[in-house]
Amino acid sequence: MSLWSYAAIAIYFGILIVIGRYYYNKNANMSEYLLDNRKLSPLVTALSAGASDMSGWMLLGMPGAIYATGICSIWIAIGLTIGAWANYKFLAKRLRVYTEVASDSITIPDFLENRFKDRTKTLRIISGLLILVFFTVYVSSGMIAGGKTFNSFFGLDFAAGAILTLAIVVFYTFFGGFKAVCITDALQGTLMFLVLILIPIVSYLALNIPSDSSFFNEVAKFDNNHLDIFYNQSFLGIVGLLAWGFGYFGQPHIIVRFMAIRSSAELESARKIGISWMALGLLGAVLSGLIGFVYFNQTGAPLKDAETVFLDLGKILFHPFIVGIIISAVLAAIMSTISGQLLVSASSVTNDFIFAFYKKDVSPKTQTLISRFAVVVVAVVATILAFLSNDTVLNVVGNAWAGFGASFGPVLLFSLYSKKMSALSALVGMLVGGISVIAWIGFGLSSVVYELLPGFVFSSLAIFLVNKYNVVLDKMADEPKSAEISAEFEKMKGKI
Repeated sequence: MSLWSYAAIAIYFGILIVIGRYYYNKNANMSEYLLDNRKLSPLVTALSAGASDMSGWMLLGMPGAIYATGICSIWIAIGLTIGAWANYKFLAKRLRVYTEVASDSITIPDFLENRFKDRTKTLRIISGLLILVFFTVYVSSGMIAGGKTFNSFFGLDFAAGAILTLAIVVFYTFFGGFKAVCITDALQGTLMFLVLILIPIVSYLALNIPSDSSFFNEVAKFDNNHLDIFYNQSFLGIVGLLAWGFGYFGQPHIIVRFMAIRSSAELESARKIGISWMALGLLGAVLSGLIGFVYFNQTGAPLKDAETVFLDLGKILFHPFIVGIIISAVLAAIMSTISGQLLVSASSVTNDFIFAFYKKDVSPKTQTLISRFAVVVVAVVATILAFLSNDTVLNVVGNAWAGFGASFGPVLLFSLYSKKMSALSALVGMLVGGISVIAWIGFGLSSVVYELLPGFVFSSLAIFLVNKYNVVLDKMADEPKSAEISAEFEKMKGKI
């Protein structure tokens, strides 16, 4: 690879390091390190949420799925776009207000404990465990994507690429905390967007399309099924792909951005920016996969690994310096998600376990230091899992996405809209959702319908039934809690 490419990548990494180091001394306490004291602007909120959301999946998984199977995989993109819009519309504003009302909660387990006056800490512990389990799997998908990227462009061994990804992300997350993560995510989101627009345009211009033909004819020449949106899809299969959108309601690394924005009123601006960014970005990813399918078949060199189509198009068609920027964009997509997930995982280890019991004995400075080291521990475990996995980025992301969506999505929605919601129904909903997803995968039913859909439905049904019949005595909190919860709920509604 040219020195120009290395120069572009070095500049990008240098910027990340500078940002992380700059914010090192600006985290005086846990609230600053984990939530920036709720001071994010709408632009940073939207771009950081989008970049943290899409990850390597947007630049590797989605183009790869389109390359391999055609536009029948576009149902995921449709479902995600609708789901992201609904997340902003129905969850973001209420969550921003209510997390502040509920004793200024800075994590999801914090919020659940405070929302339901759970003095037993059961909700905090169970939700914290679910976050650790599913995020460790999720972070490992980022390490897999990082390993593939470094292998494709630099010829590095997969393990070396994953370790290098780990080192870079851990550095700026360890030092900079939430603010550094969000600023770098906003930068990375901008870079991702530009590259997702650039790659399909240049790749299309490089195609050899005869004057008496068209792009779609060229696609059909190599595989007519690539243009069939219903190819190899059952009704349940399509519903399952659209159901990816339900996952947004339960993704801690995304919704924590809503909690951190300066004001709930600014979420409307954030929504317009975020959904526009996402829709155009996903369109670019889909077109990259489809155009790449034609390009590599025309050259007589179809790809062995479909998930490298975006990378290989960039490597072949662009000036070395631009190639460096493209590599940086792919790494940005991967690292932006990993950093957000690591920070939420660290908050779970520290705020939801250690400090939930020993906070009074630990100074704010020591609390922040322990959170930093928790970032390292979670990252190392996730990297080990990445070495043991032989699955695709899309499948690993899909499993973790489903776990979060089913465990937390219904619980958060009910907690924000239902006065009847109790600590018991929240606990049952989380457990039913998480266990349903794991069981669905374990029994091999994911080929019938994506595991998020049954998990989300079962969790919602369990919450509804417990709320309605309350057949078990709720001993997780004092009896007067219902009046307190209702009062807080009304207070929250008045601010929305």
